[in-house]
Amino acid sequence: MKKTQSIPALVLALILSLCLTAGAAAGTFTDAHGNVIELDETLEAYTAVTLYGADNAARAGETNLGDLWTDALRWFAVSGAISEAFEEDDVTAGNTEVAVDEDHVVALWNGGNLRADIPQGRFGAEELAQVLPYPNKVAVVYMTGLQLLEALEAAAQGLPCTEETADVCASFMQVSGLAYTVDTSKTYDRGEPYGDKWFRAASVNRVTVESVNGKPFDPDALYAVITSNANFNGMDSSYVFKAAAEENEKSTITTAVVRDVIWRYIAEVLEHMVDESYAAPQGRITVL
Repeated sequence: MKKTQSIPALVLALILSLCLTAGAAAGTFTDAHGNVIELDETLEAYTAVTLYGADNAARAGETNLGDLWTDALRWFAVSGAISEAFEEDDVTAGNTEVAVDEDHVVALWNGGNLRADIPQGRFGAEELAQVLPYPNKVAVVYMTGLQLLEALEAAAQGLPCTEETADVCASFMQVSGLAYTVDTSKTYDRGEPYGDKWFRAASVNRVTVESVNGKPFDPDALYAVITSNANFNGMDSSYVFKAAAEENEKSTITTAVVRDVIWRYIAEVLEHMVDESYAAPQGRITVL
């Protein structure tokens, strides 16, 4: 990862204050599905560090943007804000909140859906749209520990990421709430083909989950995985997500747009300032 230059906190605060009071140009963004989106010109924040997603960075290993992105998704769940986004049918059925304790909530986001850097300085809705040019919504998938382990094994099958394997590495998972290791000296055990580029995991031999929210990993426990509707529906290597969602009726796709949730975290929790705590990856993923 490239090095970033620090800016004194007082200077950052002054710049942010000026940014938030300055007018922003209105505009639109055409997402990857051809939808024209009106950008909210009031969304402005500042990052003290460059957040890395471009050039396949988030497909090869943990990045600071991956940490920020998944932190926002996990926060959305554990804060209870996600309860506002359950579909009417879910609410009617009594599915109105995340159905596990906070220490069993994790967030997973595939690196292929982090498409751009956010450079150090002022940023807003357009920069988030460049990072994620898809209209993804937040989803909750309930998995056992064994299913979670297999999902991570399958997602990391393209590692180590090279020019030849970059497309397969799109499934590699950035995470919040857990720590895991991928040993690329071991060969991925290919099972049945899945999709255009991926294979199901015939066994789990490369991935080890070190901890979940600071506690020992339990293969028999039930975990709530906060992710996207695309993973929920089995995109890329996410066959485990799809199977687990079908097995547990409380798994659901919410009405919350992912980019809106990321912005809400930046505004409400980080107070419009991504500081140097996100200067580097935070040690959640080890690629041997």
